[in-house]
Amino acid sequence: MLGIAACKAPPDQRQFLPQANAAQGKIAIESAGCGACHTIPGISWPKGKVGPKLEGLAERALLAGVLPNRPDVLAAYIRNAPRLVPGSGMPAMPVTEDEARDIAAYLYKQGGE
Repeated sequence: MLGIAACKAPPDQRQFLPQANAAQGKIAIESAGCGACHTIPGISWPKGKVGPKLEGLAERALLAGVLPNRPDVLAAYIRNAPRLVPGSGMPAMPVTEDEARDIAAYLYKQGGE
């Protein structure tokens, strides 16, 4: 009789971020002060209440209520929310493209743990 080996499911391609580093994303979140407005899993302080809680972000269909929940869109939104959603309460953030990608990886990873 053959045994069946369990394999880890492949990453959700919709949220797969090649070359992103979730650990660096946490550092970028803390440096940029994202917690001043958002409650973010794994970030103990501060726990802002101005923006939405970011727990379960990976499970949401939309970002900011109007954008498709994809890594490229999330990273772009993190960098310059008002450009993508005029009137957004979130300001453009002083992060690089790499940092925005890492932040997105961290937020997706936290939703899957």
